[in-house]
Amino acid sequence: MSTSSLKPHRWGITNDYGPLRDVLLGTPEFYRWTDAGPIAMRTLNNQPNTGVEFNLQTAMSQHAEMVSIYESNGVRCHFLDADEVLHRNFFARDSSAMTPWGALLCHMQLKSRRADYVTAIRFYQDNDIPIWRYATAGHFEGGDFNILEPGFVLIGYSGERSEREGSEQVAGWVRDEGWEALVAPISRDFVHMDGLVVPLAPKLLVACVEAMEDWLVALLRRRGFEFVEVGYAEARNLGVNLVALGNDRVLSMHGSTNLNGRLQAMGFEVFAPDMSMFTLGGGGVHCLCQALCRDEA
Repeated sequence: MSTSSLKPHRWGITNDYGPLRDVLLGTPEFYRWTDAGPIAMRTLNNQPNTGVEFNLQTAMSQHAEMVSIYESNGVRCHFLDADEVLHRNFFARDSSAMTPWGALLCHMQLKSRRADYVTAIRFYQDNDIPIWRYATAGHFEGGDFNILEPGFVLIGYSGERSEREGSEQVAGWVRDEGWEALVAPISRDFVHMDGLVVPLAPKLLVACVEAMEDWLVALLRRRGFEFVEVGYAEARNLGVNLVALGNDRVLSMHGSTNLNGRLQAMGFEVFAPDMSMFTLGGGGVHCLCQALCRDEA
C-alpha cells in the first residue's frame, strides 16, 4: 500500500493523550500466528485445549473496523508498506517511536522482525518526516517508549525485547533534549512497557499496578499521577494496551469488559472493536499504531 503525503510540520508528539490527528498503521495481509513472544506462544501452546484458530479474513476485518474508528474520529491514517517477509510489521508501535524531535528508529530483537526498520525508514523518508535517532547500543523497541506527559518519558526493558543497554541509550538522548527520562524493568509477560502503563489523560494512567515495581508506582504517585487499575489477568491479555484519542475518547478492545465499563462510568466514550486475532497473536490496538501527530496537551 502506498503511503499518503503529510502536510508540512504534521509530525511529532509531546504527549500521548491529546487529540490524535495522524497515526501510522500497517496492513496485516501477510499476518499469521508465529512464535513471537510470550503472548503468542501462550496462544499456540494452549490451542489443543482452547480450540482457537487463526483466520486471516477475520483479522483483516477486525483491522478494517479499527481503521474505520480512527477515521470516524477525524484521525488521518497512514500505512507502512505490506511485505510478505516482514509479516508482522503492521504492529507499527515497535519498529519506530515518535518523539517531539522526529522519529526514533528502533533495533528489534525478534528474528522475524529485525528488518521491519526497512518499511519504517521508507515511510518517514517518503513523507519528509525527520528521523531523530537510530537505536544502536542494544535492542530497543517502540512499545517501551512511553511519553507519560510533556517533558517526562518512561522507558522500559524486559531483556527479551528491549534490553537495558538500548533503553539507557535512548534515555540519554531524551535527557540531552532537556526532557526527563526514567528507565524501569518490566516482566517479560507484558512484552513492552505499553502492556503495563498507557496514558489516558493528563496525570491519569491506565496501568497494571500489581505488576509494576513498587518504587515506580510510588514515584508516579508522588508526581501526582492517578491510576485506572487493571488486574493482572486482564493486563496479561493486553487490557492496558489501549489508545487515547483525546477529548475523553478511548480506543479500547472488546475483550477488556471490566476496564471499558469503568472508563464509561468515568465519562469516557469508549470504542471497543473485537481485536482477538491480534491480542491472541501478541498485540493490542496500542501495539498496532504509532502516533504521528497529536495536539499539544
